[in-house]
Amino acid sequence: MNLVQHPELLDRLAAAYALGTLRAGARRRFEQMARTHPQVRSAAMLWQGRWSALSELQSPVQPDAAVWTRIQNLVDADQAGIALERQRAAANARSPKALAWWRSLALTGAVATVAAVAVGLYAQQSLQRSAGQQLAALQTKLQKTQTALQAAPQVQYVAVLADGKAQASMLVTFDARQGQLVLQRVGGYQEAADRSLQLWALPAQGAPQSLGVMGEGRLAQLQAQLAQVQAVPALAVSLEPKGGVPSETGPTGPVLFSGALIKRDL
Repeated sequence: MNLVQHPELLDRLAAAYALGTLRAGARRRFEQMARTHPQVRSAAMLWQGRWSALSELQSPVQPDAAVWTRIQNLVDADQAGIALERQRAAANARSPKALAWWRSLALTGAVATVAAVAVGLYAQQSLQRSAGQQLAALQTKLQKTQTALQAAPQVQYVAVLADGKAQASMLVTFDARQGQLVLQRVGGYQEAADRSLQLWALPAQGAPQSLGVMGEGRLAQLQAQLAQVQAVPALAVSLEPKGGVPSETGPTGPVLFSGALIKRDL
């Protein structure tokens, strides 16, 4: 099956691959397709970014101290009952005269059991209050997570730009809602201090159009309109003098990376 022609299936497989639930042969087949299809590679990179962002929103929750108190009280009550049975059997075996002593001991054990149950009930009430507080905190975190997901960019276009050896060097995504291109270096290339990397749109007809100049960092954000990328089949990155060149002149330096611009079906 060609995953490129089934975007919904590709999206689910990429999510499972990034999460680590895609196993054995299915994982190997997905990795093999990712090496030959830029659409598959870009989908996997996008989901890896999404899962890593979600994991930063969660924090570990420790059980309340009342839980351990209740468990210890129940264990102590069981042990007291076992000891009481043993003492009763020993008293009956020794002499009938021990009946009064046994009754006293039984009363003492009953009082201890009642005290343990009372402490357990108090611990249970404390546990319920603590559970209510933890539930409220989790609901607050869930609301924050939902708000963060709603504010997250909706990537509509993606491109994996490769060098002359077909090695992925840059991931480019476009969010029409924010009007923003995000460029992420995924290779090891670093330009000289007096040079800049410039992103170009390669329309089906006409000259290349500049989409902006990258900084020296591994991540760059460039403002762009939907019309600038909507009908563009490919993108390219050229090496230019510091600060880039005007759009009307076109690339003046070598084209280092290029790749198809793909529209994602959200």
